[in-house]
Amino acid sequence: MRQFYDTFSTPTGDFSVALNADGGVIATAFGGLAELRERFHADEIVQDANRAAAVRQEIAEYFAGRRQRFTLPLAASGTPFQCDVWAALQRIPYGETRTYAQLAAEVGKPDAARAIGRANATNPICLIVPCHRVIGADGSLTGFAFGEDIKRQLLEHESAPVGRAA
Repeated sequence: MRQFYDTFSTPTGDFSVALNADGGVIATAFGGLAELRERFHADEIVQDANRAAAVRQEIAEYFAGRRQRFTLPLAASGTPFQCDVWAALQRIPYGETRTYAQLAAEVGKPDAARAIGRANATNPICLIVPCHRVIGADGSLTGFAFGEDIKRQLLEHESAPVGRAA
């Protein structure tokens, strides 16, 4: 199946997006095509900036402080549990954080903080599905695939409490 991608600059460095033929976002990554390919499987992927224009626009608005919620069509593949966790991530308001335990309680699995952490780590659509808003119980910035520095930059951009959950 043919899929499409583009890479563009952001204040935190290059950002890449992969889209299916219908325009649904299937993966994103901080970095280029190599980092993006680690997040999903594609038989054939073609660069197409025109198909990614809406993603580029919303990401630019986010970094310009004019967007707090993304409206892009999403098409991530995952288990029902992963999809529940990713949906819960999208409900964390801009400028707020949650701990893994808080997220576990929200999805109705209060004893599953580790499983929540794993589902968070496998989120293929970083930033748009805001896995960066989940922090450790002690306020640590753990568990972000692209490193603590980018996670801190994103949380500071959102004026989110760094070092404690909201």
